[in-house]
Amino acid sequence: MPLGKPMPPGRRCVIGVDLGGTKTAAGIVDDTGMLHATEFRPTPATAGAAAILATAVGLVSSLLAAARAAGLDPVAVGIGSAGVIDARDGSVASATDSLTGWAGTPLAAHLSEQAGLPAYAVNDVHAHNLGEHWKGASAGSASSLLVAVGTGVGGSLILAGEPHLGARAVAGHVGHLASPRAYDDGGRALPCSCGRAGHVEAIASGPSIALLYQRLTGAAVSAGTVPAGTVSAETVSGRDVASRAAAGDAVAMRALAIGAAAAGQAVGGLANVLDPSIVVIGGGVTAAGDLWWTPFRAALRAELMDPLAGLPVVPAALDSGAALVGAAKLAFDRLASASTAPPLENSHA
Repeated sequence: MPLGKPMPPGRRCVIGVDLGGTKTAAGIVDDTGMLHATEFRPTPATAGAAAILATAVGLVSSLLAAARAAGLDPVAVGIGSAGVIDARDGSVASATDSLTGWAGTPLAAHLSEQAGLPAYAVNDVHAHNLGEHWKGASAGSASSLLVAVGTGVGGSLILAGEPHLGARAVAGHVGHLASPRAYDDGGRALPCSCGRAGHVEAIASGPSIALLYQRLTGAAVSAGTVPAGTVSAETVSGRDVASRAAAGDAVAMRALAIGAAAAGQAVGGLANVLDPSIVVIGGGVTAAGDLWWTPFRAALRAELMDPLAGLPVVPAALDSGAALVGAAKLAFDRLASASTAPPLENSHA
């Protein structure tokens, strides 16, 4: 997308990066939180860390040139990335197989070296929450819990304007809570992407809902309630299930409702523990509309303690740009902290 509304010459901006398993996006974000020009490229997820970094560097270089040509002043790079990100140095502490060789990558250091600017990195869901908290659905709130339900299930809690990262940068892995719904008809815990089993991601994520639909359809075929050949394990995705549910497929509606209820129960339990000011829900699975939102909200409300009956639970507002805006907010905040830090005193023997 080309540079949009003109900005005053010399205005500070950050190049925000959203690095995911499928797509890497970058955008110019000014210091008011407005997202301007954006670009994206497919993430070479299986090609290794060097190729993934090269894609991000290419996007950042392109947008730095665009920003400077428009008379803007890029001051940093902010990155929201898949994986467990050590926000102290912006390195990748660990990652799943969705990004080959990603664990151990010095992400922020590499982009800083290539861009010639300070660079800061955080997990992509924390970046999403920072964006919503700055300019989206939770703007102005004292605290916010964001849960994203898509290819996986992730979360982020913001307190006093900062994402809670945890002692080991693992905070926010909502998908790896135990769920009583993550079991098959034989009572076996469903496998999760983390290598464990019985977690909410194993029943509530888009791919897990697709697998559930396949299991339910197979059972329905065996019972003679749907014709054989209704479903193919090779072709059905979570998006397909949502489309079939919208068209009135009863099995698809059931699969979607079970996944939504599992997510709602988990989020309700988290709200009981964390008592946030507001809960924001995002991710691609929510695009299924009321067929997802109605069972999600019902399960969440059934889980909440009475004092939380009025808890606001709202859809995310910034769509695909949230993580770009949030990554930029991280960078602006880090720069401000660095500029106000007291100087180190010299010690003399």
